[in-house]
Amino acid sequence: MLKEQKMIAGKVSAGLAVAALAALMLPAGVTEAGAQKLRTVNVIMPLPRSANFYPIVAGEALGYFKDEGIEVNLLPSSTSVPYVAFVQNGQAELAMLDAPQTFQAVQAGIKIKTIYEAHQKAPEGVAVLADSPIKSVADLKGKTVGLASDRDLVTLTVALNTKNIPISDVKTVVVGDSGPTQVTAMKNGTVAAFAGATPDWLSMQAAGMKIRLITPPEVAEQPANNFVVSASRIDELRKTLEGFFRAYSKGMEVAKIDPAVLAAMCKKAVPEEWPNDQFGQEFLNASIELAYSTTKRLGDLQPEVWKAVQPPLVKIGELKAEIDPATFLDASIIGPANDFSRDKVKADVAAWKAKNM
Repeated sequence: MLKEQKMIAGKVSAGLAVAALAALMLPAGVTEAGAQKLRTVNVIMPLPRSANFYPIVAGEALGYFKDEGIEVNLLPSSTSVPYVAFVQNGQAELAMLDAPQTFQAVQAGIKIKTIYEAHQKAPEGVAVLADSPIKSVADLKGKTVGLASDRDLVTLTVALNTKNIPISDVKTVVVGDSGPTQVTAMKNGTVAAFAGATPDWLSMQAAGMKIRLITPPEVAEQPANNFVVSASRIDELRKTLEGFFRAYSKGMEVAKIDPAVLAAMCKKAVPEEWPNDQFGQEFLNASIELAYSTTKRLGDLQPEVWKAVQPPLVKIGELKAEIDPATFLDASIIGPANDFSRDKVKADVAAWKAKNM
């Protein structure tokens, strides 16, 4: 999975893992407490509850998922098993995949449907020191570039490809995702640039480093994180999916209605992401930038973007051949997902604020 969330993903507790596995053993549509007949929707995505996917946090805080008869169960994200396997074997109703993972799954013949774009901008990129003489990725030829993990090699390769520079023209080294280690590597000149994602930039800045992004626009403009469902289950789950994404969309809207309320919700729900007010707020701001849809309809699918991002992946060998987006995109959930009153959400936010702030 694209790893904008990796610095926090390791914080999934053993208790959460046990609870998630226990939920899988419950009868469909019944909560553990058994007090209400809520349909448990199992979801696997890069993080447990997080500001990075704030629509779930806000949707739960305002009771929108329960209003739809849904209880969201986020499965443990730290697994070596491909996320798509969870929707294949029925352990999850929904999985979140990035664009390359989606293409790879479809290319392998796995029958999935992408039904909602959660992040329509990519968090990955390439950074240099603020005062570095490097102005663009074209200047990285012959240089050493640090990677947060080996998965960031694709980001760097695609970025270099925009300037017709092969990855073989740079040296790469995996530095890791520790902020202090990243800062040391940049400061002492071990690496001239760093390929990573939003949490990396925040970690560096928290450690006192001033950085500058040189990410080509072509890298950022892509469907970064997307919800997929098994093609064989979409009709069976339609009503549940419509409810889930209506609640998700309402939660997304909270960021535009009252960011301060959203900050309070996130601070309460995921305090581990809020070690101090500056970091917590910066992380949330970056998350809002990623998670609020750029399309007119929230979460809408963009076939033209899915088509445009494929040629670079084919060129670098990540994809064997281009795939027609019509074969895996299904926009039938988008209309119902956007069928709600923004004024009602605004009133709900005001009521939550009066009670909790």
